[in-house]
Amino acid sequence: MALLGIDIGTSGCKITAIDEAGKVLDEGFAEYVTLHPQPGFAEQNPEDWCDVVRLILSQMRDRAAFDFQDIAALAVDGSTHNAVLLDQHFNVIRPTIMWTDQRSVEQSKYLNDQYGDLIFKTAYQAAAPTWTLPQFLWLKQHEPQTLIQIRYIMFVKDYVRWRMTSQWATDRIDAQGTLFFDMANQSWSDPLLDLVGLKTDVLPPLLEPTDIAGRISEKGSKEFGLPQGLPVICGSSDAAIEDFAAGAITPGSCILKLATAGNVNVMTDKPVPNRRTLTYSHIIPGMWFTVVATNSAARCQRWFRDVFFQDKRLPDACENIYQWMDQQAVTSCPGAHGLMFHPYLQGERAPYWDADLRASFVGATMQHTQADFIRALLEGVVFSLRDCFRTIEQMQLPVTEFRLIGGGAKSDLWSQMIADVFGKPVLRPQACDASFGSALLAGVGIGIFKDQRTAVNQCLSHRDPVLPNAQNHAVYEKAIQHYYRIHDVLADVYHDYAQD
Repeated sequence: MALLGIDIGTSGCKITAIDEAGKVLDEGFAEYVTLHPQPGFAEQNPEDWCDVVRLILSQMRDRAAFDFQDIAALAVDGSTHNAVLLDQHFNVIRPTIMWTDQRSVEQSKYLNDQYGDLIFKTAYQAAAPTWTLPQFLWLKQHEPQTLIQIRYIMFVKDYVRWRMTSQWATDRIDAQGTLFFDMANQSWSDPLLDLVGLKTDVLPPLLEPTDIAGRISEKGSKEFGLPQGLPVICGSSDAAIEDFAAGAITPGSCILKLATAGNVNVMTDKPVPNRRTLTYSHIIPGMWFTVVATNSAARCQRWFRDVFFQDKRLPDACENIYQWMDQQAVTSCPGAHGLMFHPYLQGERAPYWDADLRASFVGATMQHTQADFIRALLEGVVFSLRDCFRTIEQMQLPVTEFRLIGGGAKSDLWSQMIADVFGKPVLRPQACDASFGSALLAGVGIGIFKDQRTAVNQCLSHRDPVLPNAQNHAVYEKAIQHYYRIHDVLADVYHDYAQD
């Protein structure tokens, strides 16, 4: 028996197959392109997601690590806030505006100024370019013809699942990522939809993440090579699925995420809305989590790779460019000899919510080496996460443990930096990404596991914890004070830039 989890992430898709004990049978990953047609814009073509899913599934079939006929169920998760707009014939109208897009800054300000109390009271969030509501207000003002054509709205995972099953639905957690959702009543909000002239009939029916949303149709079977009739579980947002998969299933557990973006997620037993954070329901009914998120984490590493090392020839001992970058960074020292990096490649969300911020290396001298620049970049991302955590401290949310997830957690160097900067032991769960979590959710949905907690407790394992180095922590405690001050000084400069 196999359970399949499909994660449609921000920069790429990962698919994981597990057995009922949580053993990984096979996995695959491939990237897709994010389009930047104008500065601050970020869009993706939904067809690219389906192309990549087909590619990975085809590669899995070729490897034959498990029999596709043995798949008992699958679930799909995806990045949230991203609306797929379709006409009456289910044709995609335009590329999807992604959560990293910054075009709706003015619209967000207008919504907060005019309707901020209504939005926060209803949706537990403040408007920002990340959210679907401000994106729709931008469309209303700049592409009114687009809104006229809309008959169906889907979200990332729901579009891929619809291609598989022909069934239109979303889950309540992904719905919360729109600012069109009434948190108290767990339903679409007519007053918030009225702000952009939408009606609830264009939004998908709401399901629980563990509900069976449909079965692989004849058309879906031909397109994706999956058995016809296979149950497809609704799934949820990648952030919610990751927290669940990493074992953050008790209040006080804190997820630190080093992926395309960076997250600091704290589990709670009730919602704790704050205008500087994001508030979501947990995969486990009755639990919630508070999110403080930085826009660019591993995205910075990928950017650095693409700009400076695109044609780099690797030594035979290096499996990939990221391993080589780590080997270079190790030859530098904590603090990168005074070189500092701020990771604002696409503006910044928490704790500043400032689309005008820009990335920078500060403090460079003739003595700085390539290794120093790589190390400063890695440290700057970790400093940004620590900056986010200041909001959690100010909210006085209790934190009992730290769990590190995301592609960056594979790096021992980056993981050690996390422990050293935070000054706390860090747990690194094995096989805990969103695709693994979706595979667990598929098992819950068809009754293989009694419930969500049982699935995690039965299947999750851990690597050895990463312990902080006291000497490095002392260095970073001084360095991060400079990080904060540099931000405060340069923010005004970037605001002036934006006015030019």
